[in-house]
Amino acid sequence: MLVPILLIIFVLGYAFITLEHTIHINKSATALITAVLCWTLIIVNASDKELVIESLTHHLSAISEIVFFLLGAMTIVELIDAHDGFQNIAEAIKTTNKTKLIWLIAIITFFLSAVLDNLTTTIVMISILNKLIEDKKTKWMLLGLVIIASNAGGAWSPIGDVTTTMLWIGGQITPINIVKQVFFASLVSMVIPTIIISYMIKGQIALKQAPADQVNTSSNLFERNLIFIVGIGALLFVPLFKTITHLPPYMGMLLCLGIIWVVTEILHKKKPSEERGVLSVNHAIQKIDTPSILFFFGILMSIASLEYVGVLPELAAFLNTTIGDINLVAIAIGLLSAVLDNVPLVAALQSMYTLEQYPQDHYFWELLAYTAGTGGSCLIIGSAAGVAVMGLEKIDFFWYLKRISWIALIGYLVGALVFILQHNLFQ
Repeated sequence: MLVPILLIIFVLGYAFITLEHTIHINKSATALITAVLCWTLIIVNASDKELVIESLTHHLSAISEIVFFLLGAMTIVELIDAHDGFQNIAEAIKTTNKTKLIWLIAIITFFLSAVLDNLTTTIVMISILNKLIEDKKTKWMLLGLVIIASNAGGAWSPIGDVTTTMLWIGGQITPINIVKQVFFASLVSMVIPTIIISYMIKGQIALKQAPADQVNTSSNLFERNLIFIVGIGALLFVPLFKTITHLPPYMGMLLCLGIIWVVTEILHKKKPSEERGVLSVNHAIQKIDTPSILFFFGILMSIASLEYVGVLPELAAFLNTTIGDINLVAIAIGLLSAVLDNVPLVAALQSMYTLEQYPQDHYFWELLAYTAGTGGSCLIIGSAAGVAVMGLEKIDFFWYLKRISWIALIGYLVGALVFILQHNLFQ
């Protein structure tokens, strides 16, 4: 009886999250209650409670890595924003040509995500679009495109998406081959939605003009450029740090936060306390949207409970026995990752299929990297990028479902078809 009740709690919690604006209960509260109820049910029904605590600690450790990574990235982005650093990019891509602006946003997000990762890139693009776009609905459409483009960009890079990184670390793929095989399909899954969205946004895009009294006079041009270069350089350094040291990405992010903290302290130490305050890391941390981080934590802990009771591995095994065809299995896993977390789904498949069955750089692993990386775009709650946008910009679940999900789905399926045809034609 444990698993059915657990699934009911999870589904009800998920429903309340999606109905946030209807029931007027913050989704962060719902996510936290769902997580605690799921784990309480597990431990109450467990014969070995120490084993449950041990598993809970393991999941807490894994999720905390993401939370601390998110905290570090959001603080650095907030600090760059406090110095008006993103104004440089906003001015560079500002154009009255609607089509050009949409394509610039999509292309920058796509390639930046491959170098950073989809979550950090999304946080950066949210800050830029907040400076650039006046109309809320237009901004939401473009943020939908950012989610699609960042997930697509992360899928073909070994450091761009956590599932691609998992496959790399697990020995299923190699960096050069994954770029070569998945890049074109990922590009297609970004290009198709960009074309659709460029037709959906009517007329000219109203660009935001910052009032003179809102211009930041606390930092000069040198300080703005210095913090922008140090901040972006720090974000770019994180994947390099992981490659060199093999430490988790959050360690690199916290190192970079510490460095930029020291830089700002030295840079502003002679300024009056009022001016120094708004440009400090302390102020940036206070501006971070803590409820969105708690939501992130709650939803991942809820999904972890399903992994603990074996629902996700059983689901992967069911797909394998029911569907059989590896193309359809990988595509189904990608669509499931829009509802469930792609990390445990990919981990389950890594356990199911050995390297003897599918050797390193096998077609199946490459297709899985694409589907697990891009399938989450089909729902706003289906990826770290989507969860970040939902939390920070308060985009409604059903608004995304109505306006963006079908676009993401078309891009996802066309990209998968391109990948399969590419393999059959050129292998």
